[in-house]
Amino acid sequence: MSTPKPSQSNPLPWILAISAAAVGFLVWWIYFKTTATPEAEWISLLPAANATFNTFCACCLLAGYAAIRRGDKERHRQFMLSAVTLSILFFASYLTYHHFHGDTRFPGQGWVRPVYFTILISHILLSIVAIPMVLSTLFFAKARRFRSHKKIARWTLPVWLYVSITGVAIFFFLSAYT
Repeated sequence: MSTPKPSQSNPLPWILAISAAAVGFLVWWIYFKTTATPEAEWISLLPAANATFNTFCACCLLAGYAAIRRGDKERHRQFMLSAVTLSILFFASYLTYHHFHGDTRFPGQGWVRPVYFTILISHILLSIVAIPMVLSTLFFAKARRFRSHKKIARWTLPVWLYVSITGVAIFFFLSAYT
């Protein structure tokens, strides 16, 4: 009996393992690893870079959606791979920032505080959910299992888009109040 090809196998265990490892690593990196010191001057530029990566990621997601609605599969593929690349760049930059700077506290008071934390908590929770969704969507596209790809992409797009947009909103909240 031959081993099933990746395009025929169930990717879910691997996707969930990779996603859990990424989330676990991120929690350890931000909350349990000691922060490097001293903080270099260029580190202060990373939050703006992160917001830029998220902004362009959201633009690529919307452009990719528009392309697939027009039936332009190649342009859709290019935009979606660009969105993945921007998300990877964001993640690397985010890790670098938190390596040197640590966690950022939100000092805002009054009505803005619950608004900020509602956005932040939903952003964090949905970013955790987005990881396996994006990986599954990519897997099904690469495996040419387009029925499954389309099924999960309908859910992945709004979640990923929300995470990208709220990432930018969080940057602006922190910029305005710190």
